[in-house]
Amino acid sequence: METCSQPNCNNPVSKPGHTLCYNCWKTANAKPTIKTIISPKPKIVNSPMLLSATKISQKLNEQNYSVHRNNVNRILSELGLLEKKGTDWIATRRGIAFGATQKNDPKTGNSYVLWSPNILENRIFLEAIKNIISETTDSNILETKSEQSFREKFRESAKFRTTDGHWVRSKAEVMIDNWLYMAELVHAYERRLPIAEEVYCDFYIPSGKVYLEYWGYENDSKYLDRKREKQRIYQQYELNLIEIVDENVRDLDDFLPRILLTFGVQVS
Repeated sequence: METCSQPNCNNPVSKPGHTLCYNCWKTANAKPTIKTIISPKPKIVNSPMLLSATKISQKLNEQNYSVHRNNVNRILSELGLLEKKGTDWIATRRGIAFGATQKNDPKTGNSYVLWSPNILENRIFLEAIKNIISETTDSNILETKSEQSFREKFRESAKFRTTDGHWVRSKAEVMIDNWLYMAELVHAYERRLPIAEEVYCDFYIPSGKVYLEYWGYENDSKYLDRKREKQRIYQQYELNLIEIVDENVRDLDDFLPRILLTFGVQVS
């Protein structure tokens, strides 16, 4: 009988016609050992419950803020945190930074946004509520001392009254305000920007989320420093800004309709 063909093995082959003995054949045909890898169980992280616009309204009303649920998205939109596209609400890049989470309703296909509970403590959001909602019962959202100081100083310098009743500081601002009024554009005067810093714009047009600044004191160094700082702020927070100088004031009928259209505001 033939012997095993493995080196240094002289055992007889297991069967006639084979080249290996039983032990060498068993070693050569042994199945590889399979190690079972047990994946670690994922850790369950308890994240805070996200809030819908309706839930935000309920939470605010519990704190004596009188805010109807239909106004919540409008306020968030004015802050530049949301955009409405048809029936959808879309979170902006700034909204995501505020804690927005984009969702889609599987039944209707409509997009909506949920918010981190932290938004209920966000000073910018609460200030916007104070500015937009006319009636409130909470003393916590009354003007701060710094805001009162600003308003007192402003009232002293606002000596010109516009057609729609605004008190403004210059004849140029009268012309701008009257033009917006006659163009039937809803607008606010001296509206606080939706940012942490206490900064006020000259005019605000909510339909396009557009801020208007009239630069009228180009020969004052302190004014120019403040102008540059405000321009930086507008750029930093990516707010829609229209800058008006004296040359533009003399040609508002041509200048404003053309530039407002670039922000989606059409003047008839």
